[in-house]
Amino acid sequence: MSRVGGRVPDGLATVAQVIERLGDQPGGPELLALGAERDELMLIGGAVRDLLLGLCPRELDVVVADGAADLASELASRVGALAGEGSVQRSQTAFHERFHTALVSWSDGQIDIATRRSESYAAPGALPEVSVGTIEQDLRRRDFTVNAIAIELGEPGRGTLHSAVHGLEDLAAKRLRVLHDTSFLDDPTRLLRLARYRARLGFEIEPHTADLARKALHGGALATVSRSRLGAELRLALSESEALAALVSVERLGALGAIHPGLRLDVAVAERALELSPVDAHPEVLLMASLLLGGESGNGAPLAEGQMFALLDSLEFTAPARDRIIRSAVVAPSLVARMQDAGRPSQLHGALASEALEAVALAGALAAPDSASELAARSWLGSLRNVHLAIGGEDLLAAGIPAGPEIGRRLGAALAAKLDGEIHGAREEELAVALERQG
Repeated sequence: MSRVGGRVPDGLATVAQVIERLGDQPGGPELLALGAERDELMLIGGAVRDLLLGLCPRELDVVVADGAADLASELASRVGALAGEGSVQRSQTAFHERFHTALVSWSDGQIDIATRRSESYAAPGALPEVSVGTIEQDLRRRDFTVNAIAIELGEPGRGTLHSAVHGLEDLAAKRLRVLHDTSFLDDPTRLLRLARYRARLGFEIEPHTADLARKALHGGALATVSRSRLGAELRLALSESEALAALVSVERLGALGAIHPGLRLDVAVAERALELSPVDAHPEVLLMASLLLGGESGNGAPLAEGQMFALLDSLEFTAPARDRIIRSAVVAPSLVARMQDAGRPSQLHGALASEALEAVALAGALAAPDSASELAARSWLGSLRNVHLAIGGEDLLAAGIPAGPEIGRRLGAALAAKLDGEIHGAREEELAVALERQG
């Protein structure tokens, strides 16, 4: 462990630049102001890594010698994260007693606060036993050297860098290295983080770390971790801005099959499905559905719907996400034929209107390139799904049509006519068609 003052290797931002950029981050000015009032406040981890690389951190992480809950309350009041009556009580509620951590979040940002600590593991894959520690111990407990860097924000040492051995040189070299040989055994979720960081940052894995990762995977390290923790790490991969790259990295490492041996990643299908997806689709749903779609059970048969439910429940996906993912995976193959058979836009509407966008995008990706099914998926996702009537049931009621199923049938007939180009948008024309047709 080293205390290196304000010196950083070439290719990284200076400490002065990091401090300046911190002031531009949500919550950064408040942290700097608090640092002027209290010593031993440090920015640490991924936030320091990203600011040294010239990137914008996703959130800010700080450590203090003690009083994480008190700092959270003070910070919350300054940023207005928990403004209003009872704000102090609510910020204290965010304090995690076991790990001595607190979270302050608001509409513009998030700051994680932790008491400096050391960690030990009673068994491989277990949650750590935590005790208050020094900054050196806090850096040693971290996953990779590039995340084991801290900058003092408190006075009088503001700007002083603390780094694990190899931390700054690995960051400058864009290299991922664990801090000790049992790292992946103590916390096997670091294997999934290794894959995510490789994809997100474009870093290479240091050879000895790669060898340790292979041995940990072959030794079944991920089997020692609870399914809920594996699910949380998988969802983090799916939420990456380049989620497919993260999944490819997880698969390359050999960790995808360790999560479930039946999961399969078809990169070509996933790429095409993402390309077809509109901006309001959910890429994490689409990609997880694609993993299930290509998945296999123990006898080599495709994963059954019940097996999909059991898998996602074990990984603690929320019920709405689970249901949307499974429905997309199950229905996508049949949608290929349904889109092929839809000769008119109104028929395509009938086939696809009730299906999730992710299911349609997957179906289009499964279809042959430039086939009728793929073109139908593009047409539906690009424009046809947004065709709506200007009239509604109240217009038909006002025109004398009695309440009941007939209202829906007439509106359906008018929408079909509009989709098929028989109506060109005039409200009066829509109403005339709805009044003359009975569905």
